[in-house]
Formats: sequence, C-alpha cells, structure tokens
Amino acid sequence: MLEGSILQQLEAAHRHSTRPIRFGVYYKNTLVALCHALEDQILTDDSMPLVITAFQQGKWYLQEAERYADIAQHSCGITIMAAADAGFAEHPTSQLANVNLVGLYPTDSVAQEWHLIILSPKYTAMVICQELSEADYGSAGLPTSDLERKFYGLWTFEPELVQETAAIAIAHIKQYNSELAVKLLAQKDAIPPRLAAPAEVSAVVSRVVDYLQTGQENLSVSAALHQQVLDRNLVSNEIQAFLRMAQLMDLADINNPMAAAEVVALAETMGQLLDLPAWQIKRLRLAGLLHRIDPLQNAESLLTATTSIPDQNAPSCPLVPGVQVLRTMPRLRAVAQIITHQTEYWNGTGEPAGLAGDEIPLESRILALVADFQCRVNQQKSSSLSREEIFTQALNECRQQQSTRFDPKLIDTLALLVMGLQQGLDLPLIEPKVSTGMWLIDSRWDTYSKTNEEIGTYLQ
Repeated sequence: MLEGSILQQLEAAHRHSTRPIRFGVYYKNTLVALCHALEDQILTDDSMPLVITAFQQGKWYLQEAERYADIAQHSCGITIMAAADAGFAEHPTSQLANVNLVGLYPTDSVAQEWHLIILSPKYTAMVICQELSEADYGSAGLPTSDLERKFYGLWTFEPELVQETAAIAIAHIKQYNSELAVKLLAQKDAIPPRLAAPAEVSAVVSRVVDYLQTGQENLSVSAALHQQVLDRNLVSNEIQAFLRMAQLMDLADINNPMAAAEVVALAETMGQLLDLPAWQIKRLRLAGLLHRIDPLQNAESLLTATTSIPDQNAPSCPLVPGVQVLRTMPRLRAVAQIITHQTEYWNGTGEPAGLAGDEIPLESRILALVADFQCRVNQQKSSSLSREEIFTQALNECRQQQSTRFDPKLIDTLALLVMGLQQGLDLPLIEPKVSTGMWLIDSRWDTYSKTNEEIGTYLQ
C-alpha cells in the first residue's frame, strides 16, 4: 500500500486490532458495478447523504460528471478528490453549490485510489480501493485492457468502519482546504452511525449483482484465460455481496449476533454425523451463513409463526421475499431453495409450500433444527443454568416438536451432538472471508476455533 494513502492509514489503524481488515482484489468492472449500485441507492432514496469520493484522475470524473449532477440533487454535499486534469474544474457539475472539488497533487498517494464513501441518516456504505502497482501485477505485467486493471481494497456497509474512513478522508482534505474539512467534519458528526435496514441492504445487493452480471456480459475480452479469470472474479464478488447482507443481518441482532457462525458449526457437525458427501456439507454451510437473509425471517417469527395448510394449487416452491435475490445467481439457486424451505414442517403444516416428511430438502430440515436449537441456547446464555443444563433444555424443547415440526431422525442426531457438547466437544466457528468469496464454492474451508466470550462459549 502507498504510504500516506487513505487505505494504508485504515489498514494501519486495524493491523493489530481484534478485528483486522480483510482486503480483496477487484477488477475495474467490479468496482464500476459496486459504485453504480451504491450511487443508484442515493438516486432512489430521500435521505440526502454526505458523499466523499476519489476518482484518481480528472478524466475518470469527467466520465461520471453528468451522473454526479443528478446525485448532487439527492445529496447534502459531494466532495470529489482527483488529480487535476484539463477540464476537471470547468465542467458544469463542478459549479454546483453542494459539489466541492479537491485537486490532488500528482505526488499524492490518494491520487492512486478509488473511493466512494456514503454517510446517510438511513445507512452507510463505501468502496475504498487502491490500484495495484506494476510490481504487484508480477510477471503478467500491466493489463492491456482498462477493465482488467486491478484494485486492492474492500467494500462494506459497516457504520463504524465507514465513519472512521470518512474521518481519515476529511483529515486528508484538510491539507488542501481546511475550511471545507471543518464543514465536512461537522456534517459527518451530525450523522449517527446506523446499520442499514435489511430491505435497504437487499435492494443494494440486488443492484450490485445485476450490475456485475450486466457488466460481465458487455465485456469484450479476447483471451479465454482472461475471460475465465474475470468470471471467477464475478462469482466471488457476487457471493461477497450476499455475505455482506447476511453479516449485517447478524450485526443488527444485538441479542444473537453470532447466529450464522454458530448455526454453520452445528449444521456442519450434523452433516458429518449423517455422513453427508462433501458437496452437500459445503452447500449446507453456505445456506447456514445466509439462512437469515430474508428480512421476513428471524428467530422470533420462526418460533412463534402460526401456520396453515396452503392452497394445494399453489406453486411447489413459492417466491419468498429476501431469498429471491439469491436466485439471480445460478450457483446459489440450490442454496435459495434450502433457505426457502427451512420453515416447512415435518407434518406438512409449514410454509411456504406445505411440504411434508422427506419431501422437504434434507439440508432445509437440518438448517431448521439447528437454527432453532442455537436460538434456544442463545436465549439461555445469561441464565443461571449450567452449560450442560442449557443444552439439555434446548434439546428437550426441540424434542417436543419432533414429528410435527422437526424430522424425528434428525432429533436423534442432534441428541448425539448435544451429548458431545456436554462432554466438552469444541465446534470450530467459521468466519466468512468476505473479501474473497470464491472459497465458498471452489476452495477448502479454512476453519478455526476461537473463544466467544460474548456468548459464554456455549457452542464451543
């Protein structure tokens, strides 16, 4: 990373923290898709966010100048950093009252970065990247196609991280325009950090995937190998989008923020006890990470929802809000089906399709059971019960629903798992490497155990 760049300062601040930042490598077409999706959210929203950008060179800004004239109408202020080029300051958009330009010195490391930072009363989001150097490209050399240029960085909705990055960017702007920096700092401080609502994130993620797929279709890449590399990058970043949405679902639940990781650990162990093939366990893992992706599905509704026998003429696999975004990606359609049918009941009285018994996908049955078990254990984490008593109580509560809601054979498997937990079995919690999504499909899982003090180590 270039010394003094915004990316380098952010990385340095988290290098030795408990939550170091995981960066990824993005092709330019990916960044264009990400930025356009986030910009579209500004255009369709009425929250009037503060926007801070870096365009590397003025010529890249000029390509987006007309678009930013529209964005300015939906923003409280836009600050654009870029190395000064001919025509940069003369464009009409640059003359708007709420648009501020910061012409970077050619030697400024930020002139090699690409940023979009959005601070809204409703949500926060950012893309922050730095172009790879010639040495970083290695023996392959610099790319001949503009869209094959690579950038190192990340994108996120995490409020505290976006606010921190905005503060670093404003401090950098202060070197050029102290008066503007004071104004931006006041605007930033007036916007409290806030997690985006599930529907907000779902809309952005859906746009990101759409832009990624559309952009990929429009690429003109001569070499088949390069096309394959770009395809893998596309898949990786689509999965990143879904994982970030799921991650925010967990963060938004202050009472059960580790639900996904713990459900994955339980589901994987159940799969191993059932001797499922590796491909099925991998699919179950991904479904576990994403099992709360539907804004209409949460632990409370899963436990208390009333169900009825659906119309027999209804589709066998209804369209469930929130899960539909997964179906836009062919490789995730099976995962979408697993998540959709986790609310089916063994006796056929569940939703959304009224499937019964073995008609319900096995992964859906496993996911439903371990998600319910995890929720019950989590609810008792602050009680006076011992670890063993908590597991026993949660298992007994699940048993009360066997043959009605849950597969009785899976209850027996869960009992074996609980016996192991009571005897000290440690389950590795899997933290998704959101910066590199391909590992979920093609790579071996990098698992590890960690102590989770917040949850009382009940699932470890």
